[in-house]
Amino acid sequence: MTTQTQVSSNGAATEATPALPAIAGGNPLAVTGKFRYLEGQPRQYRADAKAGNFNVNGGNPTRDSLSFIPMAWRFFEDDILQMGRKKWVELFFVDEKNCVSAILFHGYSRDNLEKLARDLFYEDVTLSDVKITARFVAKKNEKQKPAIIYHIAGFEVDEVAGPETVKGLHDFAASHKIFRVETLSDTCLLEAYHHYHLPALVPGSEPGEAAA
Repeated sequence: MTTQTQVSSNGAATEATPALPAIAGGNPLAVTGKFRYLEGQPRQYRADAKAGNFNVNGGNPTRDSLSFIPMAWRFFEDDILQMGRKKWVELFFVDEKNCVSAILFHGYSRDNLEKLARDLFYEDVTLSDVKITARFVAKKNEKQKPAIIYHIAGFEVDEVAGPETVKGLHDFAASHKIFRVETLSDTCLLEAYHHYHLPALVPGSEPGEAAA
């Protein structure tokens, strides 16, 4: 059962939210084995629902699909990136260049991933145990004149990841603060998370552990 937790900087003293974590503290550049990660600044992948493709930092080249093993994630509701309040999922993974990376999905795309996670749960598997591929499917809104084409991301399981790969990602995520500073907010309604570094502790939980 999903636990919803309001993260707010205006709470009571017993549940006060500290300031958002600083990006720099000691040596924030982590190079552990093959993985490269600048704390709070993962490589940013973008799911472009208008064009129906994926890119890095909004640039070229683009790709029609994106495959990865989720290392950390959070399902949440918030007003971020000047897009209004929406339901989001933020996923963190290691890309083919061994960079810790992040990508966001919202709306029906998020719903599709949530359904996949639910189906995996009943197979005693989590998102962090599998390699998934995201692809956009074109949809048409006939109610608009002229009709508008938009895209919704779907997700498929490619394979169950090997135990050594899963352990390597788990160990890295458990020992580093995984988050993206641009998407932090003190108005976040957190629904579920895994190995995500919270800007505030959820009562009864520890950073990086799934809320349930």
